Amino acid sequence: MSVLLLLLLLLLLLLLLLLLLLLLLLLLLLLLLLLLLLLLLLLLLLLLLLLLLLLLLLLLLLLLLLLLLLLLLLLLLLIIIIILLLLLLLLLLLLLLLLLVLLLLLLLLLLLPLLLLVLLLLLILLLLLLLLLLLLLLLLLLLQQLLLLLLLLLLLLLLLTTTTTLLPLLLQLLLLLLRLLRLLLLLLLLLIIIIIIIIIILLLLLLLLLLLLLLLIFYFYNY
Repeated sequence: MSVLLLLLLLLLLLLLLLLLLLLLLLLLLLLLLLLLLLLLLLLLLLLLLLLLLLLLLLLLLLLLLLLLLLLLLLLLLLIIIIILLLLLLLLLLLLLLLLLVLLLLLLLLLLLPLLLLVLLLLLILLLLLLLLLLLLLLLLLLLQQLLLLLLLLLLLLLLLTTTTTLLPLLLQLLLLLLRLLRLLLLLLLLLIIIIIIIIIILLLLLLLLLLLLLLLIFYFYNY
């Protein structure tokens, strides 16, 4: 009996460590998304500046578009890194689910009242898994939008070097601005989902601490 309780305590400590790691990764993901938002705002400001200077400085327009291209490539790189981080989070979450199942089996051998708490933890983890999958889907959508934005920017560069009128350039710039606004809205949605996931993880940590406390009380009581 005591050995099983010690094993339960060690398993709970491992769960807490994994949840803390998951929380740190989510915070890193949130910081990257904020950086992505800042970069998109910078892109938007650059495009507005292009609209103001288009009639006067075509050469400057070309240089700024090249800068936009570099920024967009950086955004794509950030999105890929975020997706990889999210995949790592999903793997950690699956590991947590496996550990909770093991914990549930051990509790079947020891005490039944704590089963409800463990089942609640499992449900919260499943919800967290669904949110992370939704986040991954939105990130893939964001990556698709960034690729479309990159194609529009390349088309704009091509028009700048070949056309003799300013109307196609203006139309392309307006289209580019609309794409950027869509990206900003999508990014805000991603940030909201990240914050919700962090809140759920904090709740999960509290429940695990409660379970650990109950097991400690039960252990010392039996001892």
